[in-house]
Amino acid sequence: MNIESKTATVAGGIPSEPEKATLEGKNKILGFWLFLGAETVLFATMFGTYLALKEQHLGGPRPHELFQMPMVAAATLILLTSSLTSVLAIMGMHENNVQKMRTWFLITVLLGFAFLGLEAYEFYEYVHEGHTITSSAFGSSFYLLVGTHGSHVLFGVFWITGLIMQAGTRGITVHTAPKYYVASLYWHFVDVVWVFIFTVVYLMGMMA
Repeated sequence: MNIESKTATVAGGIPSEPEKATLEGKNKILGFWLFLGAETVLFATMFGTYLALKEQHLGGPRPHELFQMPMVAAATLILLTSSLTSVLAIMGMHENNVQKMRTWFLITVLLGFAFLGLEAYEFYEYVHEGHTITSSAFGSSFYLLVGTHGSHVLFGVFWITGLIMQAGTRGITVHTAPKYYVASLYWHFVDVVWVFIFTVVYLMGMMA
């Protein structure tokens, strides 16, 4: 008699959702959700700080004079696309297809580096416009918020790169699958945070 989803298997004899097949895996996922809750509080604090200080320019450039929306929009599209490729990587994991998972995670990493490249160039341009982390309260709160997000993206691309290499030797098992799954959750989290940054910092800044 066949039992449904919890014991369903795919080719290779592993469960169809290997990340939840063991109590250890479930606990890792639960613990990671709690970690993301703490990260949400961190970013909420920085958003609040930015909103309180964004009008303190000290004679420097204002957001609508500074932001380069075509480049920011391109960076947003890249990051949102990387969220999709991360989903496809997890789909590959659920199919027990190591190569598919690794390929889509690699594309995720490349898109992450592309986003960081655009952000670094954006910061370079802003500094030459006189918008630095010490130029005003607006500058300090902007770089704190956007820079912290960028550091999370950088951590994410190195983390996923390490998992890609590990998958080449250890494959997909009930012990490795939770690692791939929580990395994907983390990547979705940084994408969601960026959507809020794009809205609160850039779009609202251009309308001010």
